[in-house]
Amino acid sequence: MSTFLKADWENIIMANYAIAPELLEPYLPKGVTLDLFQGKAYVSLVGFMFKNTKLFNVPIPKLGTFEEINLRFYVKRVEGTTVKRGVVFINETIPYRIVAWVANKLYNEHYTVVPTRHEYRIKKQQQQLTFEWLRNKKWNSIYVKTDTQAKAMQPNSFEEFIYEHYLGYTKVNEKTTEEYRLKHPSWELYTVEDYKINCDFKAMYGEDFSVLDSTKPSAVFVAKGSSVKIEWKRNRIKTAHERS
Repeated sequence: MSTFLKADWENIIMANYAIAPELLEPYLPKGVTLDLFQGKAYVSLVGFMFKNTKLFNVPIPKLGTFEEINLRFYVKRVEGTTVKRGVVFINETIPYRIVAWVANKLYNEHYTVVPTRHEYRIKKQQQQLTFEWLRNKKWNSIYVKTDTQAKAMQPNSFEEFIYEHYLGYTKVNEKTTEEYRLKHPSWELYTVEDYKINCDFKAMYGEDFSVLDSTKPSAVFVAKGSSVKIEWKRNRIKTAHERS
């Protein structure tokens, strides 16, 4: 039972916002610190397609394909000479209650359930993608227009920093953190030609993130995606104080 979840993740939009590090401090799990890019902390509003989802290698009939919207930020954990880079989710939004219940129950995740929808159009050398989610009777959305020729991301780039985090950290409580691993190849990226974001951050994620309602993204990226595996095994992090 090494793999908890397997799915195809497609058209992964990342709208990336610089944010004051102190706003993220209350959400830091025990044992990790903020991972900065060129001295700045970032959060990403993410939209993508979950397809062909399997739990413990068992397909989920009728519920295996859906949109996910999430807000995440970037952390690191130093073990000896090894720097482990990962993400922390503020919230993950999907349309199906049973899928959210399983993730929350088994893994202490932060899934909520709202209606979602998407639209995908492709014409010649251009594609347009929109993810939408309903909150307080209002449709929020992320729209992008890109080219159709995905290319490898550049080493040491901002894109690589955003996408190349292969660990997840969950704050179980003030003393306990769980670490889990995601497996997927390095993703190719489309060139973003235009974008539009309509998100009520305060309503979705709380007062701490209301500043994003008046903040322009530093950059918006779109990855082609791939098959993704999330390991069943979760490590409980013990701090130096707890080990002594």
